[in-house]
Amino acid sequence: MQLMAATDTPRLLRAASLARPAAAFDAIALLIPANLAKPDFSQLPDAAQWRTLHARERPQSGQVRSCTLAGDRQTAAVIGYLAAGASPFEQLALAGRVLREALARHPQQLAVGALGSATQSGESLQALLSAALVQDFPLPSFRSKPGGDKRLKRVVVLGGESLSLEKVASTARAQNLARWLTALPPNKLDTRAYRRLLAQLARAHGLRLRWWDESALRRAGAGAFLAVAAGNARRDAAGIAQLSYRPTRRAKSAPDVALVGKGILFDTGGTNLKPHRSMLDMHTDMAGSAVALATLLALAEQRSPIAADAWLAITENRIGPTAYQPQDIVRAANGTTIQVIHTDAEGRMALADTLVLAGRSKPRLMIDFATLTGACVYALTERMSGVLCSDDRLVAPLVSAGRVSGERVVYFPMYADFDADIESKIADVMQCAVDGKGDHILAARFLRHFVPEDTPWVHVDLSSATRSGGLGHVTTDVTGFGVRFALELLQGQDVLKTLRSA
Repeated sequence: MQLMAATDTPRLLRAASLARPAAAFDAIALLIPANLAKPDFSQLPDAAQWRTLHARERPQSGQVRSCTLAGDRQTAAVIGYLAAGASPFEQLALAGRVLREALARHPQQLAVGALGSATQSGESLQALLSAALVQDFPLPSFRSKPGGDKRLKRVVVLGGESLSLEKVASTARAQNLARWLTALPPNKLDTRAYRRLLAQLARAHGLRLRWWDESALRRAGAGAFLAVAAGNARRDAAGIAQLSYRPTRRAKSAPDVALVGKGILFDTGGTNLKPHRSMLDMHTDMAGSAVALATLLALAEQRSPIAADAWLAITENRIGPTAYQPQDIVRAANGTTIQVIHTDAEGRMALADTLVLAGRSKPRLMIDFATLTGACVYALTERMSGVLCSDDRLVAPLVSAGRVSGERVVYFPMYADFDADIESKIADVMQCAVDGKGDHILAARFLRHFVPEDTPWVHVDLSSATRSGGLGHVTTDVTGFGVRFALELLQGQDVLKTLRSA
């Protein structure tokens, strides 16, 4: 199979009414507030059967009901009941359950609808459509006997005139790309394959691409990144990719935002070797780079007015005679010397130099995405991700972006006195503390050394990049978490305006 994800989505249509024979659809999915007194099913086919399904018993929040409508096509009818004041995450989660049932028989013609107030129904339609586009997307499979084409061909949306169907589809495509890349096996998505794929994507989206190979990084003094790459058997197995999107008439402008992503394609732990269970899924340690890349592509596809760069730190963390080791002293591109403590804290090393290089382009905002610490998982589980930032003005839009996007985040403080825990007696800073207490905060304090002092910066610790059984509307273990959040932060919350107005 090819490494490029399928970029096609079903044909999306809008209809004022679905009151046509049910045979036009293989499945119809509906969200209804559980406390809605008299739902109006008149715009649905076989309205009497929908009324019967609804009247079967008193609706309960979070409940999913289904039946088969009359007719030769055996159309699946599925209703999900929303709690009063359901949050965007709760709407996505219920939509995910509804669509899982609606798609169980692999329909090709799907309709989605929502009842209730105009605002709530718009949010519910967005949730249903997002769930449909994500669940319809096939993740990489290398079975010797692949299945047939069972994807959706058409999705009809009932109402939702204020909802941009193409924007929902574009966001879903970006999230699916992040999921696809994160799920690829490490022998399929190695550095050379990733570089080829980036070149293909750059051409398709009209982006500029610069590849910083080891020679260029050595000239730049990127000793922290090169320390992680030292264990690779091949010298072309590492590099930093810089992709640039500029809106029309801003071809030479500085970036508004630099999106930085950790792209450790496989993480053995290095000299401090991981045990079996901890290493098993370490091909997903590049999820941060996938999120940064997918967010950039969505901005380009949506012709956003935001000028953006993506910086992807791509390498592997291998064990071997040339691998870096505890107590090494390395120098980063900004001159900061680092005392290595644990080689499995490689992500912050690779990000350090990438942040320095990204900062030299003088962006108005820097955001990095990384599956960085187990401490963040222990603090939050995989249901939410952690955010830390250098500017208090960013806290409110960060939390709001998590709520609105349905990709929930928790803000952690990163006070300067945490630096005492990573003071070094022989270098400017220790890579990490010897113990793991508060490592998600200490990792952010370490990264702060490599961000320009006057540049607002956000660090996203992607504890939700993978979760057994999925998360929200995503039903696979690889979630693509971060794309919806980033797009909401940049576009919906307009965080750049927040920074301008202060």
